Amino acid sequence: MNHSNHYFFAVRIPEETKIIMGNHIEKIKEVLPFSRWVNHQDLHITLAFLGAAPPEKREDAEKNVKEVIVESKALTLGINRLGFFGSEDSPRVFWADTEESEHLQLIRKKVFAACGKAGFQLETRPFRPHITLARKWIGDEPFQTVMLERLWGELQPEPLQFEASEVVLYQTNLNKTPKYEAKTIFPLR
Repeated sequence: MNHSNHYFFAVRIPEETKIIMGNHIEKIKEVLPFSRWVNHQDLHITLAFLGAAPPEKREDAEKNVKEVIVESKALTLGINRLGFFGSEDSPRVFWADTEESEHLQLIRKKVFAACGKAGFQLETRPFRPHITLARKWIGDEPFQTVMLERLWGELQPEPLQFEASEVVLYQTNLNKTPKYEAKTIFPLR
């Protein structure tokens, strides 16, 4: 197995929701110039990024995650707005936000702790659940945040509700599209 591949645990977005978001992405592309757009099949909510994980540590993390989420229930989430990371006039990451969910926060804490127990040094910034849509602003004009609320309201007047019923260990395949491959699936009850 190629050790340069990166791995991460994420909440899987259901297929129907990916298709709706894929249609939204196509419309957003017409008005917002970003360098790289995420293939709709790759949409997810990252819980813990492992990086180039050695097989033994990855297996330990998988075992630990399975143990801590075995009793966790599926969760209902709603995509409710658009946002970004980076500078306001030239964002580096453009994303869709989910409504606040204590259940999602709890699942993330369990997965995060399970990966830490397996020896992974993980991201220390506070968890901000989001679904990455694009990266690197390339517009000639500065990015305008005021446009986001109107744009999302036109595309999706009500929050886009979906049931998340799986946590997945994904492997990144940089030379493929879609580039995230499900390696292990952990069902939520």
